[in-house]
Amino acid sequence: MSETQGQLPQEGTEQAPAGAVGSVVALCFGGLVASLMQTLIIPIQPDLPRLLGTSIGNASWIITATLLAAAVAMPIAGRLGDMFGKQRVLLASAVLLTLGSLLCAVGDSLVPLIIGRGVQGLAMGFIPVGMSLIREITPPHITSMAVAAMSATLGVGGAIGLPLSAWIVETWDWHALFYVATGLGVLIIAAVLLLVPRVNTSAGGRLDIPGAVGLAIGLSAFLIAVSKANDWGWTSGKTLGLGLGGIAVLVVWGIFELRQKEPLVDLRTTARPAVLLTNIAAAAIGFGMMAQSIILPMLLRLPEATGYGLGQSILAAGLWMAPGGLMMMFFAPLSGLLINKIGAKYTLAIGAGILGCGYLFAFFLMDAAWKLMLASIICAIGVGVGYAAMPTLIMGSVPATEAGAAVGLNGLMRSLGTTVASAVMALILASATISLGGTEVPDESTFTWCFLIAAAAAFVGVAITLLIPSKGRTSGIVEEQPVRARH
Repeated sequence: MSETQGQLPQEGTEQAPAGAVGSVVALCFGGLVASLMQTLIIPIQPDLPRLLGTSIGNASWIITATLLAAAVAMPIAGRLGDMFGKQRVLLASAVLLTLGSLLCAVGDSLVPLIIGRGVQGLAMGFIPVGMSLIREITPPHITSMAVAAMSATLGVGGAIGLPLSAWIVETWDWHALFYVATGLGVLIIAAVLLLVPRVNTSAGGRLDIPGAVGLAIGLSAFLIAVSKANDWGWTSGKTLGLGLGGIAVLVVWGIFELRQKEPLVDLRTTARPAVLLTNIAAAAIGFGMMAQSIILPMLLRLPEATGYGLGQSILAAGLWMAPGGLMMMFFAPLSGLLINKIGAKYTLAIGAGILGCGYLFAFFLMDAAWKLMLASIICAIGVGVGYAAMPTLIMGSVPATEAGAAVGLNGLMRSLGTTVASAVMALILASATISLGGTEVPDESTFTWCFLIAAAAAFVGVAITLLIPSKGRTSGIVEEQPVRARH
């Protein structure tokens, strides 16, 4: 393959090169499919113990494995992209998604599904690497919109995953979920090879393997403790041991990283106020975002006999939620425009504020499916606008050679927020129940508390965002010189 000079137009031109547009489309498609894996298995989650001949606790590891792998993969994949070339890491992520999906498709027992789902989770590294690559391959006037579009795939994949997965399961065998995912993985591999350029901006160096292992151990221990706390008990020995042990490992890991010449994550860069506050806001907004993924579908599916449930099938519930995902993608260009006009900081604050308003809407109007759909749409717009601004803020505050790792760490902070939200919401829902046909279901008051707590988390995100130091530029993304790309 020949090496060509990247043909990036000067700022102010009206059209982007067709190659840049094709690359962005390929990256967005890959990000959408990677995020789709997070909700792929929800339709069959209650049936997993029966399908696999195992216990509820063991089956839950199929969900946990994806969460852990995704959290660990994002900062490590970002660092690898900075070092060895982002197109290579994107291709590796797509291959992992395909292999993990195929393993799940041919598996009929617990262990292959846990391993396959873990490998699928590793593909989430595609998203931070793709976002950081966008800055290098797009002309300045479309960079913010392109980043916004890829950021939106985080929510769009999750939103459309539920109805799509429910339809596949109701139409075919559950293995079809993973055969479809395998096919999508093959398409991503082809798209990366054909449409995504190899940009010659890799920094080289060596991978901090001890740092990667330490981060993986510390994160896994902490996230397992949080995600399993409601099953094991928040004060049980396993929960406290893993949680405190994970925090201790992460503290030691941080001290170790500060002494490395080529750390996995440059903590000094991460400690810059703009980066640190954006990451804290990411955790708060991630907490707020997750609530709609848990609470709204549950309210839609609870039987009408409860007096507040809406009695929808899983497919119908997914379809009521799907417009939110579509709105997230629809509003991505608006987010890009806002970033260019008022800056990423205020765009993030607006997005978090809209998210909080969506939960307040749901708090007052939760008695009809169409009202919850409106609440979902409002929340999704807030997430779409806010999520687009986060990587823009991060990339505007770090060197280009650290963009992948920095955006990956931001993705990790969002994952931490969603994980904590899952545990907190589950705890609240279990705090007050009613009996329905011999089965305990959450009381109506628990849903209202979840909405209020999610709204509070979103508004905390607004407050934190407003503390981020302002930059004397519009988008916040440092403009790059035209790059040399190999197609």
